[in-house]
Amino acid sequence: MGTSFGRGGATTFQQDLQNADCIVIQGSNMAECHPVGFQWVMEAKARGAKVIHVDPRFTRTSALADLHVPLRAGSDIAFLGGIVNYVLSNNLYFRDYVVAYTNGPVVLREDFRDTEDLDGVFSGLDAEHRSYDTASWQYQGMEVQAAAGQRDAEDERRTGRGRSVDEAARGETHGSGGADIGEGEPERDETMTHPRCVFQVLKRHYARYTPEAVERICGVPQDLFRQVCEWVTQNSGRDRTTAFAYAVGWTQHTVGVQYIRAAAVLQLLLGNIGRPGGGILALRGHASIQGSTDIPTLFNLLPGYIPMPHAHEHQDLESFVRAEAQRKGFWGDMRAYLVSLLKAYWGDAADADNDFCFDHLPRLTGSHSTYETVLAQLDGVCKGYVLYGENPAVGSADAKLQRLGMANLDWLVVRDFSLIESATWWKDGPEIESGELRTEDIRTEVFFLPAAAHTEKDGSFTNTQRLLQWHHQAVEPPGDARSDLWFTYHLGRIVREKLAGSTDPMDRPVLDLTWDYPVKGAIAEPDAEAVLAEINGWDADGNPLASYEQLKDDGSTTCGCWIYCGVHADGVNQAARRTPGREQNWVADEWGWAWPANRRILYNRASADPDGRPWSERKALVWWDAERGQWTGHDIPDFPAERPPSWQPPPGARAAEALSGTDAFVMQADGKGWLYVPSGLTDGPLPTHYEPQDSPFVNLLYRQQRNPVRHLTPSLPDNRYQPSGDEPGAQVFPYVATTYRLTEHHTAGGMSRWQPYLAELQPEFFCEVSPELAAERGLEHTGWATIVSARGVIEARVLVTDRMPPLTVHGRTLHQVGLPYHWGPNGHSIGDAANELLHLSLDPNTHIQEAKAFAVDIRPGRRPRGPAAPALVRAYRVRAGIDDRTGTEM
Repeated sequence: MGTSFGRGGATTFQQDLQNADCIVIQGSNMAECHPVGFQWVMEAKARGAKVIHVDPRFTRTSALADLHVPLRAGSDIAFLGGIVNYVLSNNLYFRDYVVAYTNGPVVLREDFRDTEDLDGVFSGLDAEHRSYDTASWQYQGMEVQAAAGQRDAEDERRTGRGRSVDEAARGETHGSGGADIGEGEPERDETMTHPRCVFQVLKRHYARYTPEAVERICGVPQDLFRQVCEWVTQNSGRDRTTAFAYAVGWTQHTVGVQYIRAAAVLQLLLGNIGRPGGGILALRGHASIQGSTDIPTLFNLLPGYIPMPHAHEHQDLESFVRAEAQRKGFWGDMRAYLVSLLKAYWGDAADADNDFCFDHLPRLTGSHSTYETVLAQLDGVCKGYVLYGENPAVGSADAKLQRLGMANLDWLVVRDFSLIESATWWKDGPEIESGELRTEDIRTEVFFLPAAAHTEKDGSFTNTQRLLQWHHQAVEPPGDARSDLWFTYHLGRIVREKLAGSTDPMDRPVLDLTWDYPVKGAIAEPDAEAVLAEINGWDADGNPLASYEQLKDDGSTTCGCWIYCGVHADGVNQAARRTPGREQNWVADEWGWAWPANRRILYNRASADPDGRPWSERKALVWWDAERGQWTGHDIPDFPAERPPSWQPPPGARAAEALSGTDAFVMQADGKGWLYVPSGLTDGPLPTHYEPQDSPFVNLLYRQQRNPVRHLTPSLPDNRYQPSGDEPGAQVFPYVATTYRLTEHHTAGGMSRWQPYLAELQPEFFCEVSPELAAERGLEHTGWATIVSARGVIEARVLVTDRMPPLTVHGRTLHQVGLPYHWGPNGHSIGDAANELLHLSLDPNTHIQEAKAFAVDIRPGRRPRGPAAPALVRAYRVRAGIDDRTGTEM
């Protein structure tokens, strides 16, 4: 969504779903995984909205929907592309919205070639290096450079001998500085008839995504598909809106980013972004997943999505900002955001004379995602590992590789509530049972430190809808359990004490840190609200800031995360507000605080027409009040408050001043929502159907089978890829498996498998199969099944159910296998881990694993034990003819 709209967060909030006329839930089982938020879907349905659930499984969400659409896992782009084609073929798009607020009228360069011209790839493909040169994707007469990695690579050429950034996660950081379209304005055709304008390119691109193609690729009958198309289009336009909601069912693919892009294209065409009851809701996996990217645990981002610098030899603050900040929109003020962050980090030590300690920041030398870290462990480069609330021994793709990596460390620190598998693999993991590892040979020193639960500490969650909500400590943590904040603060304090007096320049970044948080209580718990206040920031006089628009680039303001600026306005913890809904309007902006600036629906300038009037009274949200000379409405306007619709920026204007009165997408360099992405993604400007890495089917749309620039890690013996489509050996793994979550358990199980009541509700690992597959493979209900891939073998109890219906795909019957992924061998509720089966072929933009569509075999009975288990996997590889090159073709 960052590439499409300018920010990576949900465009709307869960309560607004009640205002939708149609809701499409795809890539999510919202009723079971987000049951509290699902009440607003039910509210919309009670008001007459249509609810559509698109999912391989029939779930509780399906049961409450008006329409369940079973489809093949891994085929969502073909399905969404078919809806786009339906919209364009039948002229059902919201033309006035598209012309005013999207890049549909923009003309592309003459040398751009689409997948239609090149049989499944775009112009600029470097097959040898598995990457795209995006020069030909640009607007006519303009040069668009991507944020972060691509622009930083250009900076590398300017500054001299920098380290290569080819492997860095460039697309993941789009929105980090935005994508700069250079000087001037791109060529536009307001009639959208120019053969090279985005709108016409879009029509040609999706012309082959017909109902017939959708049926053959996805397994969705044409009449069912047309029903979806009719409901979505009938409930979009001036007076009606449709909302989309998704979760990790869309993100965990080798084309996961493009799944979300496909929904963005559709929602822009229908005029559903920035409007009540519309938008795209990214349903995050648990309470603060959004917060962990805002103030990031991601290797390539600084707080507020500012890109992490790369390792150039000659780069100062000015050259970094020049390379990263855009000319137009609010990313044009990135220097102010970054300097205020540096002041928050290093306080008085950061001043103009030393570039505000810009050199203290770490530098990227490539991609350092969790999976590259595992490879570094295996190579002996990564010597130590600290796990905060992660359980990679069962929770990450190719779990065996995770354990082998940890077995090659010098030390490992695990902080958790319970003795999870990542703390005990060295004595009771699968490789100990199989003889592949011996406890006495493992040199890793493992430290287990008990962690406090959220009820045992103060703090905030930033949830699905960008909403910060404060939680108060209920009880003291037991025994030696400590919060993450306590552990991090005191670890930093001790390290700084040990370095005190050092004259080594390498120690200055640690010694110069502002590390003076107040503590309280017997265990010296840091004051969480003091941390929140620092994140919010102060002016030169120490007064709390109220908005990121107050940030300065001269070092006079301090702010730990610019998008959170305002959460502590007036010295009040805005995240702790709990004004009842009956005491405010339906937007309820006094319940918690949402970034940015407490806006609940992003891009809401687009809820009004170019003249500032609501598209319809029924869908009014914000509008221009000419008498008062400002934007007003139900929500806080996501637009310069006093910018009239008629405003045209003066020559030379920059940053927010350069936004016209109709540039509703204020973080984009051209102020428009992007139907077509000229830069910022590594794998193409338009969503395109490719088959998953391991697929029993050929790509029926193009000769190109898989995403040509998917991120492949080395094909290690424990990370073999499988043949696909018509390749010899592909039918050794004839079924498609997908993983999913259950209401009763949580992620990798560390918070739930140790709870007796939850263990009783879901006592052991199981697989869901259809009666037809059970008959075909001799599987018995409640009996055992063995599931095999080229990476591993697991066993599961069999649940024979109509909830996994067989589909007709490519003219033949496809059976799918459902695998909940919460299990491992520790706790009260135990079982094998579904992630043993996964490969490390990743989305090239986000480095997320493909967990939602992969090919397997299934057979009756329990899996082998001891050395016989890896022997069975090797036997399958031999049968399929798998070697280190299999599946690595472009």
